[in-house]
Amino acid sequence: MDGRAVAPAAGTVLNALATGVGSAFAIDLETTASVELTDDGEYVGEVDGQPDADTTLVERCAEFAIDEYAERAGLDPDKVGARVRTESEVPMASGLKSSSAAANATVLATLDALEIAESVERVEACRLGVRAARDAGVTVTGAFDDASASMLGGVTVTDNRGDELLARGEIEWSALVYTPPERAYSADTDVSACERVAPMAKLVEELALEGRYGEAMTVNGFAFCGALEFSTGPMIDALPDVAGVSLSGTGPSYVAVGDEDTLETVQERWADRDGTTRLLETRTDGTQVQ
Repeated sequence: MDGRAVAPAAGTVLNALATGVGSAFAIDLETTASVELTDDGEYVGEVDGQPDADTTLVERCAEFAIDEYAERAGLDPDKVGARVRTESEVPMASGLKSSSAAANATVLATLDALEIAESVERVEACRLGVRAARDAGVTVTGAFDDASASMLGGVTVTDNRGDELLARGEIEWSALVYTPPERAYSADTDVSACERVAPMAKLVEELALEGRYGEAMTVNGFAFCGALEFSTGPMIDALPDVAGVSLSGTGPSYVAVGDEDTLETVQERWADRDGTTRLLETRTDGTQVQ
């Protein structure tokens, strides 16, 4: 019994580290997970091209999904295991929600292998992946904002303290991503510094709930660049032309949104900086079985 699913990455509108409320939107960088069910009760993960990668997250996702849903599929969860293989276009530790994409793809691929993917609500599948991410220690907030954007597509606003979906909207932007050479792991983030910008995060939350996503992410970007000591230079390069620009997650990537022609001009500016740029589209379809 095999399953396969693909999940998009995401960019940040509001970083949840300040108040627990966050917002993100899906972009078309993808992570694919393939799951093979076994009868040995063991969980083994593999990341394509990275033989030494930590696979705890995807193993937990498969295990949690089987524990939760195997009986619905007519199987004994104590006797079922899984082999999980992921391959990804999403750079790790770059602020583009690689962990959320891997978790979503793995959960849905496991449900596909159990042949019950269509009967499980996507939000519930997302929450299961978030629980696995907490268990694996790869997230500070639980990242329900990032995970929900990746799972559902579009832009979401969430309260990560209770894994509550507050709002979901449709957006039709192009997205420009700039990723510097360094990496930044979410679990190493200075949470206390982020909490000190809570008043600005409250403003971003209000803007996001009003559907003013571009303005919201720009305010978020300046606040969290300050809190996390990232340069605002890439944001200044993009303003005032773009609809919005922000540090994505806890960095180091920046994401600008707007029309394609404008972003091509910004891409020329960002290309002078060390690192890589990608001109993408936002996504509304979320995580899908393949």
